[in-house]
This record gives sequence, structure tokens and C-alpha cells, in this order.
Amino acid sequence: MLYKPFGKLPSGKRLERIRESRAFVDGQFRNVQETVMLAPGASYPKLMYKFFFGRTPEREPVKPIPLVHGDLHQRASDEPSIVWFGHSSYLLTIDGKRILVDPVFSGHASPFSLVGVKEFPFVKRVTIQDFPAIDIVLLTHDHYDHLDYESIAGLYPRVGKFYTTLGVGEHLEYWGIEKSSIVEFDWWESAMLWPGAELTAAPSRHFSGRTFNRNKSLWASFILKTSSIKLYLGGDSGYSQTFKELGERFGPFDLAILECGQYDPMWPMIHMAPEETIQAGVDLKAARVMPVHWGKFALANHAWKDPIVRAVKKAGELNVPLLTPPIGQMQSLASVGEQRAWWTGEF
Repeated sequence: MLYKPFGKLPSGKRLERIRESRAFVDGQFRNVQETVMLAPGASYPKLMYKFFFGRTPEREPVKPIPLVHGDLHQRASDEPSIVWFGHSSYLLTIDGKRILVDPVFSGHASPFSLVGVKEFPFVKRVTIQDFPAIDIVLLTHDHYDHLDYESIAGLYPRVGKFYTTLGVGEHLEYWGIEKSSIVEFDWWESAMLWPGAELTAAPSRHFSGRTFNRNKSLWASFILKTSSIKLYLGGDSGYSQTFKELGERFGPFDLAILECGQYDPMWPMIHMAPEETIQAGVDLKAARVMPVHWGKFALANHAWKDPIVRAVKKAGELNVPLLTPPIGQMQSLASVGEQRAWWTGEF
């Protein structure tokens, strides 16, 4: 358990602060709504059997996904922009600042490079060496597909600040990051990132843990409000009433970036089905929804492009505009333009 990528459980003053959180009950963090990990009748043996022996056709692409390999050093004039790297990793450029969310660039979503889920084949994979200086790294929770030891260790020398949730800072310090570079949020806490830019942590419906000890650190979504744009950064979450409450309290949003993949009837409360993703966007009063958490890893037993196909269909029914940029392409958030269905092979 001393293997570096596992991280470290909170201790000392960090643990004292965690114990003061209203979300921390009986030694672990709890969701706002009662949440069970598995549906009635499901079990971990059934889950593992289905994952390894009941594989859905095309759970992974049969040919490499095309990747736009642009210059990440380029800043998009005065317009807010986003570059999506597949799954839940993306780079926001707003007011001249670069914010990198949940960076995972090691090629795998597990503590071991030779064992576990590997990323889909790309034409050319983005690496941490491709990145310029990053003002902020934002981490929504500590799961391996969102918090990657190799990526954090490699990026650290060029990162200004790390913003994350209660307890995750223990992993970061254990990996050599200075405490002064880490800001941890409880739900509903806010911080000014730069003049005119406020970041607020909000509840999501999920869980945490990198070993057998679950829910010792917090998970969250984030509201980013600047002078030019208001974004909802969803992290991982099952569908809940919280989306509507956040829409009433903080909405409308210019864009909601929401998970849309790695779902299964066996775990309906901790990840959203694509139709729920679109409904969450409606609840949030989002002008546009960007589905993420797909296109890079097969962490559930559905076809790799099933999330976006179903999301597009539901968005059409509810008249919700989508943002669906190809992986690696810099996309302006001010002048979006027509979105192409690149996952169909039309690129």
C-alpha cells in the first residue's frame, strides 16, 4: 500500500478539517441523497463476469480515433476556449488563464501501467510534454481516471496552483507538491482565482477512493464564473435533484460540461445514462451541454460511441444544443459554429 500511485489517506490538520465538514458522517463522506453503489440484485462478482466475459461489441474502437494535435501553447485571442483530450480531461483558456481539468495522460486509468484499463488507440496521443505553463489544475475527485499520478508529477513544475476537494491534497503532498500550491474545497466553498473569476465547489453524486478505503476524500462539481463566461464543470455524478437546485441557485450557465459515459444498470446512482446527462443540462439551465467521460477508456460494458449517439438523440428531442469538438481540437466557446459527428468517421 506504499506504492506511490495509490496516494495517501488524509491525516493531521487536514483530517481535522475534514471532520468539521457537514458532508463527513461516521468516518466517511456522504452524498446529499442516499446513494448505493450497486442496484438491487447486482453484485461485484456479477459485475466482473459481465465486464470480462459478456463484452459488448465495439466496446473499444476497431480503428484509431482521429486526434487533432494542435499547438497547446497557442492562446485563443480574447475568446474563452476549450480543448478536450477524451474522457474527462480538458483545457480551458479564459481571460488569458489556462485551467487544466482532471489531467490523465499516462495512457491508463489504473495504478499500474501494465494492468488495468488502457486508453483507446489514437493517431498521436497528447503527452504532458506538449503542455505550456498551466495556471491552474482542477481536480474533481481522486479516482484513477481523473487523478493520475504520472500526469500530476510531470505537470507539477509548470503548474501555478492545484484546486481540488477535501482530502485530495494529501495525495498531492505525498507526491511532492508543496502545500502552499494546494487549495482544497468543501462543498459550497468559493475562492477567487483571479480578479473577476470565482470558483465554487458544489455537491455531485459519486464516491471516492484509490484503494479499499472509500469516501475518505470528497468529490465535487464546480461552478466557474468569470467576467466573460459562466461554466458548470460536472466531474462525475449520478443524476439527482441537485442539478435543478444548482440551476436555480447559480444558473443559467453558458455551458455545462457533464459526464456521459461509463454507465450501467448495475450502478445507476453513481453515473448518468446519456439521457440523464441531457436532462441534467436542462435542469442546470445550460445554454449548451458538452458530454464528456467517454471517448478514451472502456470502464463500462457499452459500445464506445453509445454515450454520444444516445446523447445526441435525446438532445434533439429536448432541443438542447451540444458542444462536441473532436479530441484535441481547440474550440472557441464564444463562436461555437456547427458541430460535426466526428465519431461516425466524418472528420
